[in-house]
Amino acid sequence: MPAFGAEFLWGVATAAYQIEGAVAEDGRGVSVWDTFCRTPGVIRDGHTGDVATDHYHRWRSDVALMADLGITAYRFSIAWPRVQPDGKGQANRAGLDFYNRLTDALLAVGIRPVPTLFHWDLPQPLEDDGGWLARDTAYRFADYAALAAGRLADRIDMWITLNEPFIVTAFGYALGMHAPGKALMLGALPTAHHQLLGHGLAVAALRAAGADRVLLTNNYSPAWPASDAAADLAATDAYDVLHNRLFTDPVLLGRYPDLAAFGVGPDGLDCVADRDLDVISAPVDGLGVNYYMPTRLSALPGSPLPFQMEPIPGYPLTAFGWPVIPAGLTELLTSLSEWYGTALPPVYVTENGCSEQDEPADGTVADPGRIDYLSGHIRAVHAAVLAGVDVRGYFVWTFTDNFEWSEGYHQRFGLVYTDYDSQRRIPKSSFSWYRDLIAAQRSAG
Repeated sequence: MPAFGAEFLWGVATAAYQIEGAVAEDGRGVSVWDTFCRTPGVIRDGHTGDVATDHYHRWRSDVALMADLGITAYRFSIAWPRVQPDGKGQANRAGLDFYNRLTDALLAVGIRPVPTLFHWDLPQPLEDDGGWLARDTAYRFADYAALAAGRLADRIDMWITLNEPFIVTAFGYALGMHAPGKALMLGALPTAHHQLLGHGLAVAALRAAGADRVLLTNNYSPAWPASDAAADLAATDAYDVLHNRLFTDPVLLGRYPDLAAFGVGPDGLDCVADRDLDVISAPVDGLGVNYYMPTRLSALPGSPLPFQMEPIPGYPLTAFGWPVIPAGLTELLTSLSEWYGTALPPVYVTENGCSEQDEPADGTVADPGRIDYLSGHIRAVHAAVLAGVDVRGYFVWTFTDNFEWSEGYHQRFGLVYTDYDSQRRIPKSSFSWYRDLIAAQRSAG
C-alpha cells in the first residue's frame, strides 16, 4: 500500500441512531427516526434503533476496541434529541455528559474525536413544527451547535455540521424512503436551502465557541450517462446538479447551480433570503466526502425528476447490490478539484465501506470481500492524491455492524461483527487488515 504521510487521519465512522440505543434514557427526546421506525412497513422486518448496538452502555469497551484497531480519529455523531430533547431550549446535561465522557476516553487513548452534529436524527418536536421545510429549524440547529461546542470544543478541534444533506432532502422529504417519510418530490427543495443555512449558522456558532476546524460532509456520486443520446446526457447533467452541486456550490462558491431542469427560474429558490448565501458560504476548513458508487442515468420524459437510475453492469456487487467501483472515487475526488479549484478546502473521505454476508465460524468472521473493497478504494484515494487532490483522511464505514436505516439489521458494514442477541463484538478479518495497514502507515510516516 502506498504511503499517505504522518498527518493523514485513519479512522472509522458511526452515527448515533445506528449504534447508541438507549432511546428513552437520561432525558433523551424522540427523534424522527424513532417515529419513522414505528410506521408499519417502512423498515425491513419492523426493526428499530431502540437498542441498536447498545453503544450508550458499551462505549468503554468499544473505545478499547478502537484503540486496539489503532485508528487516529473517530467520526461519530451527537444525537440532537439527547442534547435538546425538544430541539430547543436549555441543554440536557445528562446527554452532554455522555459525549463528554466519550471525548475524554478517546483522547486518553490517542484518538481524535470528530463529531457530526446532525446525522439525520432531528428532534420530533421540530419536525412537528415543519422540520427542515421550516426556516426556523436552521436557527435551532445553530443554537444546538453552540450548546454542544460550548461543552466540548475545549478538547475537540474538528467538527462536522451536517451529514449528507442530499440524502435528507431526497430520501426523507422528496421520496419518503427515510424519516420523516414525506414524498413531496420537488416540493422538498426548501429543505436543501434550510439545511445549508443551518450549516452556515452553525459554522459561526462553532467558531464562537472555539472550534478550530469546521467541515460539511456530503454524499457524492459520479453521474454516468446510460448512452450518448442527448436526452440521457441532459438527464445526467440534471442529476449531477441535484446530487453533487446543489449542496456544495453554495458553500464553496456562494451561489446555487442552475436548477432550471427542476422548474426553478433564474431568480432561484423562493425560500432564499437576502444575505443567506453570505452565511452559507462562510469559509470551511475541509470538505467531507462520502462515497459508495457512481450513478448511471437515463432520461425520464414527463417526470418532475428528469432522470431515472439504471443498473451499472460489469462490476462485482456488495451484499446491498451496489457495484464496487474504486475508480469512481478517484474520478470523484479529481472532479471536485476540477470544479472548485482553489475554492476546494482539504478533503476528508468521511465514509467509505461495503456490506457483506458476514457469518461467524469458529469464533472468527472472514470477510475477504471487504478487505478487497477497502484496499481498492484506499488505493483510489492515493491515485487522487498523486493527481494533486489534497486528501487528508479516510474513515471506514463502519466500526461495528449496526442499524442500517430502512434495511434494519440486515446489512452488515462493520469491521466488527455484532451479535444482536448478545451484543458480543467479534473483530472480522478486515479489522486485523485495517489495523495492520494503519500500523504500517504510521511507521512509514
